[in-house]
Amino acid sequence: MQAEATKAEALAQMRRRVVISSTIGNALEWFDFTVFGLFAGILSKLFFPADNPNSSLLLTFATFGIAFAARPLGGLVFGLYADKHGRKKALVVMISLMAVGTGLLGLLPTYGAIGIAAPLLLLLARLIQGFSAGGEFGSASAMLIEFAPPGRRGFYGAFQMVSQNLAFAIGAAMAISLNFSLSPDAFASWGWRVPFILGILIGPTGWYLRQRCDESPEFQAYLAEKAASAQPARKTTLGQLFSEYPRELIASFCLIAAGTAINYVNAIFLPTYAVAELKLPILNAQMGLLFLSLANAAIAMASGALSDRIGRRAVLIPSLIIYGVLFYVMLQRLVAEPTTTNLWQMQIVAVFLGTLAGPMPAFMTEIFPVGVRSTGASLMYNLAVMLFGGLAPFINTWLVQATGDKAAPVYYIFFAAAVGLVGLSAYRARTSGARTAPAPALSP
Repeated sequence: MQAEATKAEALAQMRRRVVISSTIGNALEWFDFTVFGLFAGILSKLFFPADNPNSSLLLTFATFGIAFAARPLGGLVFGLYADKHGRKKALVVMISLMAVGTGLLGLLPTYGAIGIAAPLLLLLARLIQGFSAGGEFGSASAMLIEFAPPGRRGFYGAFQMVSQNLAFAIGAAMAISLNFSLSPDAFASWGWRVPFILGILIGPTGWYLRQRCDESPEFQAYLAEKAASAQPARKTTLGQLFSEYPRELIASFCLIAAGTAINYVNAIFLPTYAVAELKLPILNAQMGLLFLSLANAAIAMASGALSDRIGRRAVLIPSLIIYGVLFYVMLQRLVAEPTTTNLWQMQIVAVFLGTLAGPMPAFMTEIFPVGVRSTGASLMYNLAVMLFGGLAPFINTWLVQATGDKAAPVYYIFFAAAVGLVGLSAYRARTSGARTAPAPALSP
């Protein structure tokens, strides 16, 4: 009895360590992206000076989006590595490389100092970040659900989204603090660099924590079963993934496309939009993002746990529909009467992003078997983020300028929500009458 109690306590301690180490890289990724989005106005002036401020802003958001081209490549490389050699080894490498990209961004000279080399180096830093972050979400989510107790994958997977929302909150809080404590000249001179430089410190901390984690029990069992099998491998992991799990790939891509589009519009595009188009104070938009992010951290955990009880789709589908409707209503109101109160009410609507985000990591990983899980989740996550997330600020800025309609972002949200619903429907058709993956509580 004593030995069993000791073993159970050791497993519980390892699970806590896995939760912290698996989410810290995701937090660093989203902290960097949040700060970049909130500081887009000053970055556009320092790295892309132009006669037209809108042109500078578009170039800044284009750099933000182009860097996402490296994410699918990173997702493929690190996903295959994690499925072959283990989640732990891949996560250790990724956190180190991610910290390098973040730190480089904070140390770059501006256009005024080195000319055209400045935006090129900015793009290089973003590419490093994109490549290293490529495999982070899929591999870390796989690690979390593979360590989760039976029937609690939704709750454990939700910690990925908790880390994202806390990163949003910390990024917004730091932006608010810098705006309060520094003069505009000091902020433009060096203040904007502070969050990126601080990001360097997360790298060694994450590396240390990840080194102390065990490999997931489910992956270890998979390796043991594979070693004991007398059957030779007929296909590569990538070939097996595309030939045997096309609907899982589609469902994962579509759901992430919807979630990431909504996420980037709210966290990256909306604060800048509120200032540039609606002439509202940037501080008010940052305050709204701060409180929303804290609320969504708790909501994501609750919705992840709820999905363990009633099924993933029973939480995901209503969240997409309700958010799309409320976004339309609140954006129309905000455009008609651009006040801080209406801006905050619109940001509050994004609590449905929390309900959508909670079950998402479990859904997009558990539908794949363990041998292709990290590759499938990482590849689809990063393709979706590249197409629907990284380009979201640029596309929405362009939509507003091209149409002259300040409510144009609603079309982007409608399209993204429709894509998510199509993906969920496709996977329901796939699993009609049978389950193809070890996914408890996948459907009600």
